Amino acid sequence: MHQPPFRLLIAASGTGGHVFPAIAMAQQMPDYKIEWLGVPDRLEQELVPAQYPLNTIDVEGFQQRFGLGTLRILGRLASSVHQVRQLIKTEKFDAVFTTGGYIAGPAIIAARWQGVPVILHESNAIPGKVTRFFSPLCTSVGLGFESTSEYLPRAKTVYVGTPVRSNFRDIQKLELPIPDDVPLIVVVGGSQGAIAINKLVRQCATAWFDAGAWIVHLTGENDPDAQTLKHPQYLQMPFYDNMAALLQRANLAISRAGAGTLTELAITHTPAILIPYPFAAEDHQAFNAAGFADADAALVFRQADLTPEVLESKVLNLLQSPQILEQMAQNAASLAVTDSAERLAALVRQFIEAK
Repeated sequence: MHQPPFRLLIAASGTGGHVFPAIAMAQQMPDYKIEWLGVPDRLEQELVPAQYPLNTIDVEGFQQRFGLGTLRILGRLASSVHQVRQLIKTEKFDAVFTTGGYIAGPAIIAARWQGVPVILHESNAIPGKVTRFFSPLCTSVGLGFESTSEYLPRAKTVYVGTPVRSNFRDIQKLELPIPDDVPLIVVVGGSQGAIAINKLVRQCATAWFDAGAWIVHLTGENDPDAQTLKHPQYLQMPFYDNMAALLQRANLAISRAGAGTLTELAITHTPAILIPYPFAAEDHQAFNAAGFADADAALVFRQADLTPEVLESKVLNLLQSPQILEQMAQNAASLAVTDSAERLAALVRQFIEAK
């Protein structure tokens, strides 16, 4: 018999797209004893320890072709399943929650082996290989896109949207020296940055400055040309902590199309030009972006097809058409699930507290 305080193990690792939604959901469960499962040297090492105890396992994704490397990965998988099962057993966790990625495999196997519920959240429109393979083993699968259920016919799915960090739901003050009466373009390539987008933007920026726009350019930490553009209307930095404030202030975003980023754009009602990452697994960012294009909340371009001339002119046209930008903002807002974190937390509670 389960008794409060209930204990939940969250397996979320790697990028912000996996970690941030899990944190947002966890914040809706302050009455639970929560611990985290991650891997060394990933984003959770920076974000989680100040809030929740962090346990780590040594596991990695599968290679495309079978070989000696695959055998090593399988060995690590077996070892990590044993570690997670022992953790669940020793700490008496009532359930496991995961946001997918390769850490989900050992978490799901161990949870089912130990006989506790396991709930998975899939934020992308096209589910990854791990989700497709393991979702039938899960007690329930929460979806960021309603259409994703078509790809998971053997799973018990529930549409909940994708949670965002709590500060996105409040008006934030932008602590940057940008005048209130100028159009602001925000460029963001996801948690790792996007060198190809950065290069395109730098080639177009002068025309946008001449039109009166300011640019906040989040380049990521791996762009060798990050310091090459200097202008009074240009603020460049690897990343910015208060993305909620930045997107709330933005008139237009130029962005990749990760599920987490799209959720933030919808919540902040930010019109966008989306350039899906061309090497994303199963091209899932293009499928994510398609929903925003269909709703007229964003313009979408394949990276291979987008020239500086096209990007420059599209942005100028939008800056000169405030009514179009306003309609795009309203369309983006229509895609937002503002209570996604609560919905997902309720889904997890359902399978713990009913026991």
